[in-house]
Amino acid sequence: MKILFLHGWHSVPGGVKPVFLKESGHTVLNPALPDDDFDEALRIAQDQFDRHHPDVVVGSSRGGAIAMNLRRVSVRLVLLCPAWRWFGSVQVVKRGTIILHCRNDNVVPFYDSEELVRTSGLPGDALIETGSDHRLADPESLQLMLKACERDFF
Repeated sequence: MKILFLHGWHSVPGGVKPVFLKESGHTVLNPALPDDDFDEALRIAQDQFDRHHPDVVVGSSRGGAIAMNLRRVSVRLVLLCPAWRWFGSVQVVKRGTIILHCRNDNVVPFYDSEELVRTSGLPGDALIETGSDHRLADPESLQLMLKACERDFF
């Protein structure tokens, strides 16, 4: 499976989550996204999406907001603590989107994902509570991210 992984603000390519997906046997596209220019980060992500036609897009925090703002996306989105309130203009996601979020997140409130599910008309099980902090780099969260990408549940 080909996965476009969009990292968060003040993060870099090659972090724990994209490496885990790669080590799980997937092709992972993990472009560097500038922190200081959302529009440029979105342009880079859109170019990667258009050129490589991934099977799924994973967006972490600010990368989740970038994923939500991509145009013409017909593939599944897996959003990790998406910072949609702070970046971009899109405020709903399409059916089939899966959101993983930590209730104790001290960066992006869990409530933001609850509201995103509600306003998007997603079923309640589209939001999966996991992890102990914003990073979602613990073994359980990594496995849930992998399952969401592979559609092992839903």
